[in-house]
Amino acid sequence: MKVAIIFGSKSDKEIMRGAVTALEEIGIEYKASILSAHRVPEKLLEVIRQVEEEDFQCIIAGAGLAAHLPGVIASHSILPVIGVPINVALGGQDSLYSIVQMPKGVPVATVGINNSYNAGILAAQILSIKYPKIKDSLNKYRKDMKEKFINDNKEEVEW
Repeated sequence: MKVAIIFGSKSDKEIMRGAVTALEEIGIEYKASILSAHRVPEKLLEVIRQVEEEDFQCIIAGAGLAAHLPGVIASHSILPVIGVPINVALGGQDSLYSIVQMPKGVPVATVGINNSYNAGILAAQILSIKYPKIKDSLNKYRKDMKEKFINDNKEEVEW
């Protein structure tokens, strides 16, 4: 049970750290790579093949600006791809639209702008279909999240 994380630039590393945090919290192995769909397309294809050969089961791809990376990956693999639009310009809406508007037959699941943490949780949910251990970890995560919310908000709201 492994997830690949691919993003297009070193400057995206801090945004994509959320996916790493989520995967680590759930106990899922990952490998991260910085690759550009435009600058090193041959290397990207090589890594996609490696990811498939090494039995990774999901790919999280973060991209800004033209944000082609998730779609290019999805066009070369049948593994589920989760796109993370990264705010580089236009509030990240350009990236969001680029990732979410994939052509019929080549889907990319897409999370909110800069929300790589949710990409990690979504990857865990996908893997939980096959792995009971991950399902148990997700159930615990949700239970803990609810308890924390209740504890943090038990006081009356004062104006």
